Amino acid sequence: MDLLLKNIGLLATPTGTAAVSGAEQKNIKLIENAMVGVKDRNISYVGTFEPFLSADNTIDCEGALVTPGLVDAHTHLVFGGWRQNEFPLKLAGVPYLEILRQGGGILNTVNATRSESEDNLIAKGKNLLDEMLCHGTTTVECKSGYGLNLETELKQLRVTHKLGSTHPVDTVATFMGAHAVAGEYSDNREAYIRLLCDEIMPAVADEGIAEFCDIFCELSVFSPDESRMILTRAAESGFKLKIHADEINPIGGAELSSEMGCISAEHLIESSDEGIRAMAEKNVIAVLLPTTSFYLGKPYARARTMVKEGVAVAVATDFNPGSSPNLNLQLSMNLACLNYRLTPSEVLTAVTLNAAAAINRAETIGSIEPGKKADLVIWNAPDLDMIFYRFGSNQVKTVIKNGICYQNKGEV
Repeated sequence: MDLLLKNIGLLATPTGTAAVSGAEQKNIKLIENAMVGVKDRNISYVGTFEPFLSADNTIDCEGALVTPGLVDAHTHLVFGGWRQNEFPLKLAGVPYLEILRQGGGILNTVNATRSESEDNLIAKGKNLLDEMLCHGTTTVECKSGYGLNLETELKQLRVTHKLGSTHPVDTVATFMGAHAVAGEYSDNREAYIRLLCDEIMPAVADEGIAEFCDIFCELSVFSPDESRMILTRAAESGFKLKIHADEINPIGGAELSSEMGCISAEHLIESSDEGIRAMAEKNVIAVLLPTTSFYLGKPYARARTMVKEGVAVAVATDFNPGSSPNLNLQLSMNLACLNYRLTPSEVLTAVTLNAAAAINRAETIGSIEPGKKADLVIWNAPDLDMIFYRFGSNQVKTVIKNGICYQNKGEV
C-alpha cells in the first residue's frame, strides 16, 4: 500500500454507489478502531486494526473521526467581482427579484464576469478552491450562468475545466446559460431563448465542457413552459438535466424535474406536496441549500417531509456572490441539522454519497469503500456528533484527496 491511516477512533461513512433515500439515508457504517489503506490513489482496505498491514507512508489519526471527503453539489464558483454593495438592500428588506429588476443580482455579476480575464478568473477560482479544500470539500460542482452570451459562458466553463485539471479539488461543470435573461434582451426574451438554444448550447455541447444543463425556473426568470422547452433541447444535445426549482414561488418546478427526468432539483423551498411525491417517484435527488435560506432570511426547505416521502436529500452551499457568499460546507451541515432537523448521519450522507450521486459521481466518490477514490477527511473531533454540535470553527485536521495528504494550516 502507498498510504495507511491507522488509529482511527471512529470511521463514519455511507455505503454504495447510488443515492439513498428515506430511512436508508441515516443508515451509515460506523467502525471503531479502524484502518484505511490506499493504493494507487484508491481505497484498497477498510476495516478494523490489522497488525500485519504496512504502507510506504502512515498517518496516525490519534483516535480522530474519519469520513469521506465532502462533496459540494451546487456552487456558482466562477464569477467576476463580488456584490457586497447589495448587502444594505438585503438588510432593508428589498426582495431578491426586485434587486434583479433594478439591474442588480445576477446581472450585476454578469457584467463583472464578462469584463474579467480568464487568467484572473482562474486565479480567483484557485484561491476559492484552496479555502474549500481546507474545510474538507474534495469535489465541487460549478455552474456557469454569469455570462449569458456565447463568449463568457464558454469562458466560465473553460475556467472550470482548467481549475479541475490543475487543482487538487475535482470540479464538475454545469452549463446554466438559463440563469437569467441577458440585460440586452430584457425587451425580447424570446430572442434570448433562441440565442441560448440555437447558438450557446450547441457550442457548449460541441466543445464538451459541461456535463449538465441547469435552469432557473422562477417567476420573472424562466417559466415552467420555457424551462421545459430549454431542458428538452438540452437533453437532445446530450446534457444531463438539473433545475433550480421552487426557490421563491411554488410554480411547479419540482413537478417539472420529475417530468423531465432531471438528476436533481435544487433549492425547493416552496415545493408542493405533489411535487415532492413526484420527485420520489422518479428518483430525483433534492439538493437543498440551507445557507441561502439563512442569508436571505427565507424559509427552509421541508427536508423532513422529503425524507419521509422517499426523496434522496443532498445538502450543498450554493456558493455565489449574491444569495450565499459562503463556501464552507460545514456551515451548511450545521444548518441542515438545526433547521432541517436532519440527523447527523442523514446529513453526512447528504454531503457525501447523495451529493456525489447528484453530480453522477457516486460510483467513484462519496463513501469510504475499496475501489473508490481516496478522498477522506480527518477531523478534530472524536465522533460525528461533535462536528454538528460545534459551529463557526473549521474542524478539519487533514484532508486526503486522491491519496495525497493536505494538512490544514489555513492554506494548501
